[in-house]
Amino acid sequence: MDPFGSSVSLKETEDVAESPESRLPWARFSSWLECVCVVTFDLELGQAIELVYPHDVKLTEKEKTSICYLSFPDSYSGCLGDTQFSFRLRQSVGRSGSRFWEDAYNRDAPITLQRELAHFYGYVYFRQVKDVSVKRGYFQKSLVLVSRLPYIHLFHTLLQIIAPEYFEKLEPCLEAVCNEIDQWPSPVPGLTLNLPVMGMVLQVRIPSKTDKPGGSPVKQALKENLLPAPTMLPTIHELDLFKCFQSALIHLQMLWEMMLLGEPVVVMAPSPTVSSETVLALVSSIAPLKYCCDYRPYFTIHDSEFREYTTRTQAPPNVILGVTNPFFIKTFQCWPHIVRLGELKMSGDLPKQVKVKKLAKLKTLDTKPGIYTAHKTFLHKDKVLIKRLLKGIQRKRPSEVQSAILRRHLLELTQSFIIPLERYLASLMPLQRSVTPWKTPPQIRPFSQDEFMGTLEHAGPQLTSVLKGDWMGLYRRFFRSPNFDGWYRLRHREMTQKLECLHLEVVCNADLLGWTKDKSEVEIVDLVLKLREKLMKARRQQLSVKEGVLDKLEGYIHTIISSLPEDLQTVLHRH
Repeated sequence: MDPFGSSVSLKETEDVAESPESRLPWARFSSWLECVCVVTFDLELGQAIELVYPHDVKLTEKEKTSICYLSFPDSYSGCLGDTQFSFRLRQSVGRSGSRFWEDAYNRDAPITLQRELAHFYGYVYFRQVKDVSVKRGYFQKSLVLVSRLPYIHLFHTLLQIIAPEYFEKLEPCLEAVCNEIDQWPSPVPGLTLNLPVMGMVLQVRIPSKTDKPGGSPVKQALKENLLPAPTMLPTIHELDLFKCFQSALIHLQMLWEMMLLGEPVVVMAPSPTVSSETVLALVSSIAPLKYCCDYRPYFTIHDSEFREYTTRTQAPPNVILGVTNPFFIKTFQCWPHIVRLGELKMSGDLPKQVKVKKLAKLKTLDTKPGIYTAHKTFLHKDKVLIKRLLKGIQRKRPSEVQSAILRRHLLELTQSFIIPLERYLASLMPLQRSVTPWKTPPQIRPFSQDEFMGTLEHAGPQLTSVLKGDWMGLYRRFFRSPNFDGWYRLRHREMTQKLECLHLEVVCNADLLGWTKDKSEVEIVDLVLKLREKLMKARRQQLSVKEGVLDKLEGYIHTIISSLPEDLQTVLHRH
């Protein structure tokens, strides 16, 4: 079946999303959004939450305060008219984040699109227009979608549809939209969904971890004659990378390395839009590798982590911060990498490129745009890519095509870096023939950095990348980064589960009943308890074993129990 051709409407996903929990009030809404907030400017209180929908959503006071401050551009941005941007905030400690669909969704979604368990994303549509009927002379209000999902493009498209209408018609309009979202099918990786909103239908495909990285864009599904005809979104999460990086194209290699190594970076931008898009583009530049450090697309001095991130008593944390307040320059002087972006200026056909400058020059409030860093790149620049993009600018190539070229380049670069690590990791896995039914599964060999380095001469990145440079030095630095730790933990867990699956299959194919014939009752009971534990663990972790294996194992357990004396059977059935 073509994964890009399956269109699923509300009715067809009843089975997918249907469960006792999914029929709870606002359950389907909650599979997409945590809540919708309206933030306004109050003369006495400053920023204040005017409305939260659904009304019974429990946000802590700390979360409400953070949402208030992060939903308005600071006064230095001078945003008149309509502005869209994103933020990310830490959830309060003790909040129960787990819900019935999270395990299934996160199991099947690409790692970069999994539901956040400890953070919320905020997608903001801010309007500031002159209004003589208001004391300050300006109407200032933000509509904010709060979600655990990093669906940047989908949620900003949704805001473009609902925010202008909301600012005209206010609460009844918002209530109607929230009720519509509560009718949407839950996001299921691999499915194409039709999402009705305000007389339109958005057609989206939810990416799956089985998709080929950099695969074909979504095709229009032809199964239904919907009226109105669906508006197809080519992506739910991708940004216009070319627009985000256009003033730093010649330094793309350096920025990619900083992200790979999880370096502390501050992005200073003229507006929250530029700040948030640049931070999110940087984080996505190492996909399909998950960026395992913290990142804040828009960060203000009111943020609850401000003190934590700006302390000078310890080294800067592994975090990317997007800021717009020029006073941050002084605050972040001790940080190793500061990307200062200005308003976009054209230099002939090419957007004016920022220069790499020494950190010592970062002293005044009117600091010029540039990348202030002492970072020496490990790899050489890809001049072919820069020439290709420059030619595209001269030929007026569409931005989405330029972005596709950039995305493909970054994907291939990350894959060239990761493939040798994946290859070495696979060699640490025990041989399949060493997995036997009567012993616990064999251990995965420990990761040896020196042993891995020894493989690079014959099986290194040079097999898939033409880029020259100090690849070995880059790996050594990567081993000290949170991104390596996150990648290794995830892969080790997946390999352990694979071994567990192999062991389950081998156990099911063994002659368990034959083994019990000459064994004592104590040994048989011990076997039953061990098999039960394996069965429960497999179901709890939702291990992807071959079809029928778990049912077969359950059958074996019942058969073995029924061969025991009645008093023992009673005891085992009770447990």
